[in-house]
Amino acid sequence: MSQSAKIALVTGGSRGLGKNMALRIAEKGLDVIITYHSQKDDALQTVAAIEKLGRKALALQLNTGDVKSFDTFFGELEKALPQTFGAAQIDYLVNNAGIGVHAAFDATREEDFDTLFNIHFKGVYFFTQKALRLLADGGGIINVSTGLARFAIPGYSAYAAMKGAMEVVTRYQANELGKRGIRSNIVAPGVIATDFGGGTVRDNADVNAHIAATIALGRVGLPEDIGGVVAFLCTDDARWITAQRIEISGGQNL
Repeated sequence: MSQSAKIALVTGGSRGLGKNMALRIAEKGLDVIITYHSQKDDALQTVAAIEKLGRKALALQLNTGDVKSFDTFFGELEKALPQTFGAAQIDYLVNNAGIGVHAAFDATREEDFDTLFNIHFKGVYFFTQKALRLLADGGGIINVSTGLARFAIPGYSAYAAMKGAMEVVTRYQANELGKRGIRSNIVAPGVIATDFGGGTVRDNADVNAHIAATIALGRVGLPEDIGGVVAFLCTDDARWITAQRIEISGGQNL
């Protein structure tokens, strides 16, 4: 089956970092599939923005924390690929979807820990595993970590631990999938001004200024600072990069 453009699948692509990733990938000439959990209208707006760039796009609903739903999702994706893109496979998988829970170590609830585990580690692990049959040889996986896996800011022990686990898995993916020419890398954004975690960094000037003072480049990050790096990893220019953790933090807590 002929395929006119490469295709990237970006989970959680309806807003925030994921939306910027999807748009920047489209600017590189790729078609894009995004997933959304509940914000369908936002997802459709992202699809429209991608199409305005001259690329094909599709939004599919997905709960990345529900492993039992993945077979249904990939069944839908397998049908949609030839219908929408004239393709049988995707070329890049960007595991971006996530949530934030802020709680001190001694106040972290088991149910919040389990939610973070299901979305940020178990879900990503098995979603990627099931995606392998639709991921083209020579393609790539881009996982998402956090600067908080390198430095500690109180309140994020569970979240950062899941991301640290994904950094290890990324190296194993690169090692085991290299025989198929599949690269696996992980990007680690620093603190970014989005609605993540309730939007505190974006909306609270004092918090924003406090964090900016810890960053070598003197400001808090923006979604626009992240998407281009992910888009680069979805190109042949990055063909010899694998098993790498790429921090995108402006030099935070050096």
